[in-house]
Amino acid sequence: MTDWLALCRDATSDVRAALADLPSRAHREPVVGAGKGGDETVAVDAAAERVVLARLEAVDEEITIVSEEVGTFGAGRTHVVIDPIDGSLNAKRGIPFFALSIAVASGPAMGDVEFGYVHDFGTGEEWTATRGEGARLNGDLLGGDAPKDRIEILSFEATLTSSVAEKAAAVVGIAHRLRIMGSLALSLCHLAAGRVDAVCSLKPARSVDIAAAQLLVRERGFAIDLPEAPPFEAAPLDVEGRSRVVAAGTPELCQLLTAALSA
Repeated sequence: MTDWLALCRDATSDVRAALADLPSRAHREPVVGAGKGGDETVAVDAAAERVVLARLEAVDEEITIVSEEVGTFGAGRTHVVIDPIDGSLNAKRGIPFFALSIAVASGPAMGDVEFGYVHDFGTGEEWTATRGEGARLNGDLLGGDAPKDRIEILSFEATLTSSVAEKAAAVVGIAHRLRIMGSLALSLCHLAAGRVDAVCSLKPARSVDIAAAQLLVRERGFAIDLPEAPPFEAAPLDVEGRSRVVAAGTPELCQLLTAALSA
């Protein structure tokens, strides 16, 4: 069987080397194409995806790959869902808050995800989860700190200025402070560690953005939802955005946020 943790760590080393070969904004931000998810593909995204896909070529089993730039290909039951750089704008501008996200699933839906891996290239933190075995940070089982039962810190993600202006007023009285960090995968990991109290995206999230990190949230027993495309477990593992994602310590807080953002 494939040692997915070892493969993800090797892929992380490969991406780190690719980043070193693109040391500046001038190297990282040129647009080199368009991804299957609809966004422009910049040089740093393409370079990171290229080395991760090269690692997956050595996997000795049939797999289906779902990746932000190249889309879906392959015919295996095992699905590997990749965001080579989650937080591309941060990466190309040199802001150290972006990640490699890899999820491994036994089928084509979010509920099939068995293993999640997120590597933060800023802090060097390694976030992992295995279904039924908990969530880990740098190998240590996450426990203890949990999101608060009131929202002191809410992370907005996928945020154009116009979207923030439209929705920020809706969470007045619900969230005390806002954080806009620039990586949905990492913000969900921070929720799993109790560093923030809720996370929501202001545009539809794709499976490549959340497939790995959602498993950390769920393994901690916290709540996550795709309110415009329920049920969460049936969400397809592909590159299409169907719903905003909302996550918090409890289902009640998720529902409160969803109602506020939908008003």
